[in-house]
Amino acid sequence: MILSKTSEYAVRILTFMAANNKERYSAKFLYEQLNIPYKYLTKLMTDLAKQGCVTSLQGRDGGFVISRDINKISVADIVEAVEGRNRFDGCVLGFDECSDENPCAMHQFWEENKRNIIYMLEHTTLGSLTKKSIFKF
Repeated sequence: MILSKTSEYAVRILTFMAANNKERYSAKFLYEQLNIPYKYLTKLMTDLAKQGCVTSLQGRDGGFVISRDINKISVADIVEAVEGRNRFDGCVLGFDECSDENPCAMHQFWEENKRNIIYMLEHTTLGSLTKKSIFKF
């Protein structure tokens, strides 16, 4: 798939949380429900909290809650939170010197498809994902 494992996990976590977006979720509970390696999950939650997708609540009754309207969090926002703004930059074939001026064999095809993929990610919200059955547990 086009998304990295990191982005896939982040989308799975937030989609799961968005189903009951007022509830607090502990990292342990998310780990048990989603079967994502615990250390990986906690790092993702830290990244998502730093970018304002979730809020971390400390203490005995702490956990994580989604911090924004789920209809205003796009899949692109989630990918950016865990992988950075430039996730889809670069050459599809891995060349360092690929550009419009110095294109690889796939450059023209990738640029057109990349624009479509980015558009789809920017216009697919967490709220729209919660209406679908995407869970494969």
